[in-house]
This record gives sequence, structure tokens and C-alpha cells, in this order.
Amino acid sequence: MYDDCYQILDPQGQLVGEAIPEGLTSEDLISLYTWMSTVRLFDRRMVNLQRQGRIAFYGPIQGQEGAVVGAGYALGDQDWVFPALREQGIAFMQGLTFFDYICQLMGNESDHCKGRQMPCHPTFREGRYVSMSSVIATQVPHAVGAAMAAQYRGDDAAVLGFFGDGATSEGDFHAAANFAGVFKAPVVLFCQNNHWAITVPVSKQMRNTRIVDKGEAYGLRSVRIDGNDALAVFETTRDALGRARAGEGPTLIEAVTYRMLGHTTSDDPNSYRDPAEVEPWKARDPIDRMRLYLDREGHWGEELQQEMETRVRDEIDDAIRRAEEVGPPLPATLFEDVFETIPSHLIDQGGPYV
Repeated sequence: MYDDCYQILDPQGQLVGEAIPEGLTSEDLISLYTWMSTVRLFDRRMVNLQRQGRIAFYGPIQGQEGAVVGAGYALGDQDWVFPALREQGIAFMQGLTFFDYICQLMGNESDHCKGRQMPCHPTFREGRYVSMSSVIATQVPHAVGAAMAAQYRGDDAAVLGFFGDGATSEGDFHAAANFAGVFKAPVVLFCQNNHWAITVPVSKQMRNTRIVDKGEAYGLRSVRIDGNDALAVFETTRDALGRARAGEGPTLIEAVTYRMLGHTTSDDPNSYRDPAEVEPWKARDPIDRMRLYLDREGHWGEELQQEMETRVRDEIDDAIRRAEEVGPPLPATLFEDVFETIPSHLIDQGGPYV
């Protein structure tokens, strides 16, 4: 299930081909590595916060940082993102602050969603990052619809829509893929195949476990890549977004990766999968792979590593401290974004809400 995936860096950090993607500088490589490391440091801290009862819910990203950051690094300033559950690293890359996201996890007064969304469902209009729905696969037709709207308006924009392997077993995926193919929508459908749809393995979801074949059935250009190779993810996504903007149609990318922890902090993966299954994937870690390459090329070292980790941890600590000082949403926010003008029958009720 892994050998036929497109790679640039192998798990030992060695170049499989002759060169890194065209246009990437050593500064870009360091930036990719730093963003992946930042996402993991943030991820671990949020899992700890949930275990301490300081936030209620969290969906860990560990193991999938290469797919998230590699794809996010390929976005143009005009492109839109429709996430699934584990793409918040892209929102960070687009400018969402740790403070903003932690406030969303807490649902406090500074939460952009005003406490109305589940944790791990941020929205960031300035970064063209659309809030997800927890209903599996519904964001896929949303992404295709937004792409068709951009096409209709003549916008020079592409849409990057994320989903997991489980979403490809839902009707929404198939309807969206068909529309994308028929109308040549400027969309990239990005499947993070992490092998598990919550508790259901890919082998029990579908007879043909090559999700890439589902895209081909709808006439989409379809590519299967190593989702733990951030360089392969970046190059493939950049090319697909470029094709979309040029009017050359949609692409389905199957990024083969692995969910190292539970689906969320609400489940125990050891109750439904053999822990031994996880071991081989530790050697395919996307962050370790990039670090090996950077060290070998002389672009990174332990001193830089320590400086980076200290800086990121300090920023996270500061964001948590400030977020925990913020109170809950004000009662009046129950009506904001619902009514342009508060109706008279609510005003007549009086009280603190109006």
C-alpha cells in the first residue's frame, strides 16, 4: 500500500530523485521543517491541555504534519482551503495565531465563532480558511461548489479541499467528484489516507483500497503520493493548484500517511487497533525525515533546533495564559449574527440578553 507512492525524500531523508522541487530554496526547506515542528509542538501541548481538563476536545495531528504543511506551503495568496479535522497548521501558516485558535478550543469571548462551533473547528476569513463541519465529507461538495463559483466569476483562484479515507465512502464525495470532473472545477481534492476512519480500517471500508482510482473513475487527474514526504506533497499540490488556476481541471491527490494517535482525545486507539501496527510508521515520520536531510546538507543543527523549540513553546505558553484569562461569551452574543435588528418580542422580554 506504500511502495507505489510518489516520493522525493525517502524515510531516511535521502533524495529518491535527482533534486528537490524546482524553486525551493534552503530557506524554504527550513521553513517547511519549522512549520511541521511547530504543528507537532502545538499538537502535543493541546493533547496535554485536554488531559488536564483545560480544553474539552482535540483531534491530534501527529504523523500527518508532512501532508498538512506540504500542501499548505503550496497555496497561493488567492486560494481557499476547506479543511477536514487536522489541517489547522495551514491556518497558522495563513496567519491564524495560537491565541485565536486556543480561544476557539475553549469557546471563550475571544473565539471567532463565539463558542458556537465544536473545538478544532476554527474559521479564518482573512486566510481564506473555511470552518469545517463534523459531518463526514460535507466539506467536499462545499469545496467543489466554491471552486465552481470562482470559475463562474472569473477569479484567479483555486480551492484546496481536504478529507480522509472514510469520506470517500460517503455519497457527498462521489457527488462532488462527479461535479468537479464534469465542470472542470478549479479544485484540488486532497485525501489524507491515514488508514483509519475513526475505528474502521481502510480494508473494511472498500474492496479496492487505492483511493486514487476513485478519482480516475470521475475523470479527475489522480496522483498517489507519500503523504509523509513534505517535498512530494508540496510539489504535487503546487502543480495541481497551478493546473486548476490555468483552467486545466481538478486533481485528486491521495496522500498515504498514518494517524499515530487516536481519532480524537475522546477515543483510545488501542481498543480497536494493534499497537504493533503503529511501529513501522514511526520510521516514516515526516519531521524526522526532513531533519535528516537538513542535517546532512548542513542547513540545520542541534543549536538551531533548541532555539526553535524554545521560541515556539514560549509562544504557546503565552497564548494559553492569555486565553485562560478571557471569560465566556457574553449572553448578548446569542443573538449576534442571527438578527440584523433584535426583534421587538425579544426586546419586550428585557433582561441582559438585549
